[in-house]
Amino acid sequence: MAISLQKGQRISLAKVAPSLVAGFIGLGWDTNATDTGGDFDLDVSLFLVGANEKLVSDKHFIFYNNLISPDPDQSVKLLGDNRTGEGEGDDEGLIVDLRKVPSDVAKIVIAVTIYDADKRHQNFGQVTNAYIRLVDVQTKEEILRYDLTEDFSTETAVIMAEVYNKDGEWRINAVGSGFDGGLQSLLDRYS
Repeated sequence: MAISLQKGQRISLAKVAPSLVAGFIGLGWDTNATDTGGDFDLDVSLFLVGANEKLVSDKHFIFYNNLISPDPDQSVKLLGDNRTGEGEGDDEGLIVDLRKVPSDVAKIVIAVTIYDADKRHQNFGQVTNAYIRLVDVQTKEEILRYDLTEDFSTETAVIMAEVYNKDGEWRINAVGSGFDGGLQSLLDRYS
């Protein structure tokens, strides 16, 4: 049975899934189609940051135009871009091989933003049932899940979670923090 995380909860992956070496991280959401009448294009972005909380390099910003981390082992891979979010289950996903993440990456910040939110008059107040979950790639077993329950009435970017290395051990933090300014606000924060 998967562990259900609460906002701000931190958990050691070594304790809850000692055999985990690579994880599939799935994100999903639904939208209130009546709010704007247009499609929502939510995008997952990853910021691979060092101990200074800044991107290791520009290539360590993983998004729909840069799907793979720059390290030789390609330890982090975004699995494409779903432009409508329609259907059941995960809307977007990524693979993280924790054994191969380079030591200069202290944290992987996982965020979701709304593409062209201002132009389309959209925000996360119009998004429901958002979640992030971690699945063991080898066993296909869901390890943990964080359901976003906050109502973000103006925000156009949300940091869902952080996977970080503390004292040589990978952990996850259920963040659930919203930001105005979309993707640019997060780029400004981590660049």
